[in-house]
Amino acid sequence: MLPISNRNKVGSLKLINPSNYICALFSYNYVMTLVTCKQCEKKFNAKPSRVKASIDIYCSRICKVASSKKGKTVKCSTCDKVVYKSLKALNGSKSGKLFCSRSCQTKWRNVEFSQEKHANWKGGAYAYRSLLSRQDLPKECKLCKTADKRILAVHHIDKNHSNNAIENLVWLCHNCHHLVHHDKNEYKRFMAAMV
Repeated sequence: MLPISNRNKVGSLKLINPSNYICALFSYNYVMTLVTCKQCEKKFNAKPSRVKASIDIYCSRICKVASSKKGKTVKCSTCDKVVYKSLKALNGSKSGKLFCSRSCQTKWRNVEFSQEKHANWKGGAYAYRSLLSRQDLPKECKLCKTADKRILAVHHIDKNHSNNAIENLVWLCHNCHHLVHHDKNEYKRFMAAMV
């Protein structure tokens, strides 16, 4: 780009104002116009054809995208992370809750629609493991203190499998669980640990 303001003859250039530039692109010559960005109000040079056509003029693609956003920033209902949501997302929420990601939405849904609220709930006779998992109890064996989730099992203290009260459930590893059921000394040690 060459700073000039007018041409008198072919090949002769006069320098008048350095803020005006002429662009020679595929043999098209035009004088750039100083305009203001509609988003950030920064001054920049634009093509006169865009100014004349009154096309929305922005200094960059970032400003153009930012001006087209019609939604608003909201907090995630699960993790309180601030995130932008479009008008479609704001109006399309059936529950009125907004989330930053699918994983946060799934965490909320698994808590909100569990047990009696879930469509496939059948009384909860076999839901004792998930019931104990939702509590704030440490996930470790009550006897040997093993914290490996892969080998933990839920033990019914009164040995009644239909009694799924939280007070009746405890975490045991598979080894300790087997010993509590089949060894009287381990059962006595377990009952002593429960007191």
